[in-house]
Amino acid sequence: MRQASRLTEVVTTWRELEKKVADLTTLTDISLAEEDHSLEDDISREIESIERSLEELEFQLQLGGQYDSRGAMLAIHAGAGGTESQDWAQMLLRMYLRWAERHSYETEVIETSPGEEAGIKSVLVEVRGNYAYGYLKSERGVHRLVRISPFDASHSRHTSFALVEVMPAVESEVDITIDPDDIKMETFRSSGPGGQHMQKTSSAVRLTHLPTGTVVTCQNERSQLRNRETAMRVLRSRLLEQELEKKAEEQTRLKGKHITAEWGNQIRSYVLQPYKKVKDHRTGYETSDTSAVLDGELDDLLKAYLASRVQG
Repeated sequence: MRQASRLTEVVTTWRELEKKVADLTTLTDISLAEEDHSLEDDISREIESIERSLEELEFQLQLGGQYDSRGAMLAIHAGAGGTESQDWAQMLLRMYLRWAERHSYETEVIETSPGEEAGIKSVLVEVRGNYAYGYLKSERGVHRLVRISPFDASHSRHTSFALVEVMPAVESEVDITIDPDDIKMETFRSSGPGGQHMQKTSSAVRLTHLPTGTVVTCQNERSQLRNRETAMRVLRSRLLEQELEKKAEEQTRLKGKHITAEWGNQIRSYVLQPYKKVKDHRTGYETSDTSAVLDGELDDLLKAYLASRVQG
């Protein structure tokens, strides 16, 4: 049903754009026939709007992966470096939330591990909306920040790292089948928000998938049942992503290439000092407008990466 709904929405969008073009063509013909130049500005603005919509729609056609049209699970993990990296992870979370807001995606923070002094150690966010995974999958990898530390009294320059994971949202049990006997469930008292109720009952849930060792925890909900349902949803997404990674590694092996996911192999650098530059090391795309990028204006970076994958 969700797939049918997405396809209906795609067709509707193209039909609406087709109608806009037809209406604009008619208006332009009338304006030219009557030599009426009063509508030139309006026509020009409408043409620009249609061109932007067409560019976006044509690019979405390139997102042809099996799960590209789905929502996404986005996880951010602070690297070594304590408060510096934890603050960087918090900055990345804000960046992605702002990007999602710009695209009218719904977001839900499922699990957060706060830092000792500032920032976050890790966070898991669900991004709901068409093609969220298709776009965000380009963000998988290590992100590097260079800046003057706001936590260092000597104002020295620091380098921080954070790891971003992106998983496709699982929409049915057909995607991933899990044997109930393969799951170990543990409950514990939540350390998250929720007042006294959260402290007195074991509402938090930890699920371990025994064959793979994959562990998922959820404690944001007041109900143990709700936490378990959310944890199962996240577990399915993690296992699906592992399957996709296995397939990608096998394809890479057959092509004779070797890639590693070490901390040193960052996909993108964000330099705020001594100059300002964001550079994607996979595509070479760079911009000096670091403030805009950290405020969620990621589209040019995402499209440059996705376009390079299509061309490759």
